[in-house]
Amino acid sequence: MERLSSRSCWIFDLDGTLTLPVHDFIFIRRELEIPAGADILGHLDALPPQEAMHRRRRLDDIERELAGRAEAAPGVTELLELLQSIGVRMGILTRNSCEIALLTLEAIGAHRYFDATLVLGRDEAPPKPDPAGIQHLLDRCDASAESSVMVGDYLFDLQAGRAAGVVTVHVGRPDGRRWPEESDLMVDTLAELVKMLGGM
Repeated sequence: MERLSSRSCWIFDLDGTLTLPVHDFIFIRRELEIPAGADILGHLDALPPQEAMHRRRRLDDIERELAGRAEAAPGVTELLELLQSIGVRMGILTRNSCEIALLTLEAIGAHRYFDATLVLGRDEAPPKPDPAGIQHLLDRCDASAESSVMVGDYLFDLQAGRAAGVVTVHVGRPDGRRWPEESDLMVDTLAELVKMLGGM
């Protein structure tokens, strides 16, 4: 694999990747009357428009409250500072709304590293694992898939990266779940990436 430090565009998932995990998906599904284990956004998309709108508003309320409590994951500032110092373009691709993503970035002190036009939520691109959001960010950064990286903590992040042809970096999760078959590189924390990049 080509050195990570030579890749000019890095795309990050947000919750659980740049932040410590705070989402209680069991609670969210219960609040939105979504079956256990079902994909939340997929389920909402399948509802009648009026019902979907009502539940999406409730989802926005829940996510807004969580954004205010967001905490940076270990190594976030060091990694973003390092990438910025070597001229990397950085974007966010999240299944949250763009508004919530920007609030979250501000809460963890990372908003200064991201141009708002490079923060895509569920209303700007089809939700991951669809790779369209990654492709959109690559176009905005004038970057090729071969020069880019997708960093995330969940299967959908890695599947989207694989489908888009970028390098996939899997960040460890508290529940220990891993998807090595979808990952080019696996690290326990972003701090580990900082050490790796520092030695490249």
